[in-house]
Amino acid sequence: MIKTDILIIGAGPTGLFTVFEAGLLKLRCHLIDALPIAGGQCSEIYPKKPIYDIPGFPEVLAGKLTDNLLEQGKQFEPGFTLGERAETIDKQEDGSFIVTTNKGTKHQAPIVAIAGGLGSFEPRKPLIENIAFYEDKGVEYFIKDPEVYRDKKVVISGGGDSALDWAIFLADVASEVTLVHRRNEFRGALDSVDTVQELKLLGKINLVTPAEVIKLHGDSKVEAVSVLKDGQEERIETDHFIPLFGLSPKLGPIGNWGLDIEKNAIKVDTFDYQTNIPGVFAIGDVNTYPGKLKLILCGFHEATLMCQSAYKILNPGKKYVMKYTTVSGINGFDGSRKESPKAVVKAIV
Repeated sequence: MIKTDILIIGAGPTGLFTVFEAGLLKLRCHLIDALPIAGGQCSEIYPKKPIYDIPGFPEVLAGKLTDNLLEQGKQFEPGFTLGERAETIDKQEDGSFIVTTNKGTKHQAPIVAIAGGLGSFEPRKPLIENIAFYEDKGVEYFIKDPEVYRDKKVVISGGGDSALDWAIFLADVASEVTLVHRRNEFRGALDSVDTVQELKLLGKINLVTPAEVIKLHGDSKVEAVSVLKDGQEERIETDHFIPLFGLSPKLGPIGNWGLDIEKNAIKVDTFDYQTNIPGVFAIGDVNTYPGKLKLILCGFHEATLMCQSAYKILNPGKKYVMKYTTVSGINGFDGSRKESPKAVVKAIV
């Protein structure tokens, strides 16, 4: 049995930052994640994708952000159970919870923080008849390493932030970038749309709208795509086709925990992001409330307030006086707490 103060379900950016905020309050954390490495989608799906809206970082790669968060939190000795999915939760007579994974690992904590991001997910695939044949043969639904596309011809399909951001990024990597979208208008950030238009004028991005990719060609790998535009079919030679239509999220087993669910997200009280089950919180992209924005920086804010409530639950009647870290450092922590056990790492790689 792994015991801790706060059990965090999900080791993405929000879960990792929770370790730091909890550590300032002398609260120990253990994280569970179905992925074999910490970092969530930022590490597993797009580690080389630049992120622009993290305070203090004009630009930071997703993988670098998670590396920094791990470094920031390691002084508080968090434990990790990686490569295992949280399956069941059982409330005990003392008010604590036991969470058991799909591999039978049991964790006990008085506080559970669900920071599972979008949950388990599958890419939304375009309805192209032979696309499955070309998967891993030139068709990719995620970009993990942009260097794969160095000096290659790339066709990206989609109209959201991911499609825009990668088209912009690969414009300086690939020999040719074509962005195909079924509408003239994009759903992404306005400055990204402006940048794509500027790169189009500079001849660094081929912008094809309104249009859609309808066929793939090649004997053993992708060699070309057929694009339908204005009723006319056009063949574009390419080495890679990257449809970026987002993810279909699923809460998975957490959806059966008796939580109040709305549109595949967990409803919370914005006072402290607690769910309908006292002692169970939901932070980051996994939660929902009026005005919710699915941004990493919002998850950081939610984690901070959640930890304050967790402290009060764990220390009834004890008043915590908040001090700025510029004054108190990390609140007197010196890395030598005798009461804190060594981090427990159960990683399945």
